[in-house]
Amino acid sequence: MTNLVSIIMPAYNAEKYIAYSIESIIAQDYPNWELLVVDDCSNDGTRKILEKYSNLDNRIKLISLDNNCGVAKARNIAINNSNGKYIAFLDSDDIWHPDKLTEQISFMSKNNYPFSFTSYELIDAEGQETKKIINAPPKVDYQGLLKGNIIGCLTVVIDKGHYQNISMPVIKHEDYATWLQLLKGGSTAYGMSKVLAQYRKTNTSVSSNKVKSVLWTWNIYRSYLQLGLFKSVFCITSYAVNAFKKHYF
Repeated sequence: MTNLVSIIMPAYNAEKYIAYSIESIIAQDYPNWELLVVDDCSNDGTRKILEKYSNLDNRIKLISLDNNCGVAKARNIAINNSNGKYIAFLDSDDIWHPDKLTEQISFMSKNNYPFSFTSYELIDAEGQETKKIINAPPKVDYQGLLKGNIIGCLTVVIDKGHYQNISMPVIKHEDYATWLQLLKGGSTAYGMSKVLAQYRKTNTSVSSNKVKSVLWTWNIYRSYLQLGLFKSVFCITSYAVNAFKKHYF
């Protein structure tokens, strides 16, 4: 289907917030989407909520797993079952603004961009605005992204036809590793300055655990990308500095 957007959503014990995330998709003024939501063997009320929404809207496709496989594998299952020209990502506790897809697909189509992302704002666990905005730069390439992950997963839209294989590795910070791998081939990701999404920052959010985040990033540099020691030290230093600026300035 022309310009169909396949939205990738993993879900595990997400009963507290997932309805807000799905409602923000249903509220999109861009109607040509499918939501592939993978219930990763939740043991709370997540599956019941998802069954309700999939029965209400045939654009919502529920994939239920019998064994917990983790967020990367869950996303990959959804990607492999997607039908759209584009894929977009939204986690089960984050929110899109109603014009998100309209604005972003127009931006990509007019400029023939294969990979785009946007600015987003942080909200607290209760959904209250924190007034903190993560601003998207106009563009970023592989070398630039090595210095820090400025690409919010909840804002990404990718033209599937431009890349041979879109698959997230089963490691921590799998989204960052994926963007690096896609850009490593010479591609560029283009940013929109407009705020089009809200990232819910809770005590369990990846961004809340700074020490683990640095260790996971170091593993991406050394093990996944197999960068040299000095290059890795330079990148992790830049990453740490930029992460501090990102969240505190």
